[in-house]
Amino acid sequence: MFTGIVEELGEVVAVEDRGAAARLRLRGPRVTADVRHGDSIAVNGVCLTVVEAGQGEFTADVIAETLHRSSLGALAVGSPVNLERPMALGGRLDGHLVQGHVDGTGVIASRDDADSGTTLTVTLPAGLARYLVEKGSITVDGISLTVVEAADDHFSVSLIPTTLALTTLGTKQPGDPVNLEVDVLAKYVERLLGHTAGTAAAPHQGPAPHQEEAAR
Repeated sequence: MFTGIVEELGEVVAVEDRGAAARLRLRGPRVTADVRHGDSIAVNGVCLTVVEAGQGEFTADVIAETLHRSSLGALAVGSPVNLERPMALGGRLDGHLVQGHVDGTGVIASRDDADSGTTLTVTLPAGLARYLVEKGSITVDGISLTVVEAADDHFSVSLIPTTLALTTLGTKQPGDPVNLEVDVLAKYVERLLGHTAGTAAAPHQGPAPHQEEAAR
């Protein structure tokens, strides 16, 4: 689990095309200080497994499903990336619970810069609007943000100067894609309510069988 609080603004050092997959090499001295083979690091909100690490850099493989679901396929040498290590058990949850499992990509529709901060409007992929509420949480490129406006096909967020300075959103412009992960709690609630609605009218037939639930 992650928190959506970016630890470091890293950089793509190399991209190796492996057909349907890719291998990325990224620079991030802070997040690699105690990293080992097999550890997880969130890259622009995508949980990746460390293959190799050393000298302030690490490599990670990106499979076809991840390339399809996220914007990592658009990364090139020199691209900045948001990096975060998993939250330590017992640590502070400064953002919200983030899995690093991207639900889809949005596109920045508009950017309104002001002295006090910036407002971004981002398009929503079909099917995700039901998980967003005003003042709720959403992860954008790995950053835990509060929803200002929630509509059927877009949402908006406000960014303070610190977020602009320390993350990729400081340079993102209209037309740029961003990775989106909705609040996992909303998905669990929807699933539970769906089961409740489906069984509420059913006649009593003794103890219900065990249901195995898997988060997708």
